[in-house]
Amino acid sequence: MNKKQKGKITTALFVIPSLFIFINVVIIPFVMGIVYSFTNWDGFAFKGSTFVGFKNYAAAFADEKFVTAFRLTTGYTLVMIILVNIVGLSLALLVTSKIKNKNFFRGVYFLPNLIGGLILGFIWKFIFTKFFEQFGVITHTEKIFFNWLDEPTAAFWALVIVGVWQMAGYVMVIYIASIESISEEVMEAASIDGASSWTKFKRITLPLIAPAFTISLFVTLSNSFKQYDTNLSLTNGGPFGSTELVTMNIFSTAFSYNKYAQAQAKSIIFFLVIMIITVIQIYITKKREVDM
Repeated sequence: MNKKQKGKITTALFVIPSLFIFINVVIIPFVMGIVYSFTNWDGFAFKGSTFVGFKNYAAAFADEKFVTAFRLTTGYTLVMIILVNIVGLSLALLVTSKIKNKNFFRGVYFLPNLIGGLILGFIWKFIFTKFFEQFGVITHTEKIFFNWLDEPTAAFWALVIVGVWQMAGYVMVIYIASIESISEEVMEAASIDGASSWTKFKRITLPLIAPAFTISLFVTLSNSFKQYDTNLSLTNGGPFGSTELVTMNIFSTAFSYNKYAQAQAKSIIFFLVIMIITVIQIYITKKREVDM
């Protein structure tokens, strides 16, 4: 047995276990979910289920709560894409500048990403309810500082604030890696030519970190669409279902209303929408990289 054959066997030994797990945990359940979505599956035994065609998909699109949740999730995702990337890029520029203790600040800004969404939600729930109410009374600013989670619009922005606070640090790391890969000689040459800080950022930094934009937009978009844990612990879809995102709606359909097949149909619709949007996003941003 030569070295090439040994290399192939070694590679297979590492790949096969991971491939086996991926097939059993991801591929098979996904295919089964597609099959279940075309039946009247009750969530338990598939044996007695019957084929119902696109009935579950029609019921999903006819569900006003699901459509509303989709609109809300789309709006939430758009806001998150803008704010997370603005804040993340701003933090990256700050901690790659000549400030003192920048490594300390990198750790501080990244820390919220290490905390689970459920815990973050409970922490901020206390802030938006107890702290805000007390602070508003003490400072006589009740119009600004009140229980945000009791008012639909404020509850939505509370969800956004927590999401940005959690995700900005992760996106910051992506931008830091891209910014620090820029040659110092290029920046020095631009300074010698008399370029201002804004000109260097616009003409040099932005074009050179375009690949980071592709990654950051993809991460922000996919994570925002799939938001569930913070939504559960912070607002639980309230008040009156006004902050119920798609993932929570799907979960409620299955485990609160026992409509498992319809929940599967909603999940497939959700998957297709995310897939189409992310493919379009990657295509556009990748094309933008080439244009730059």
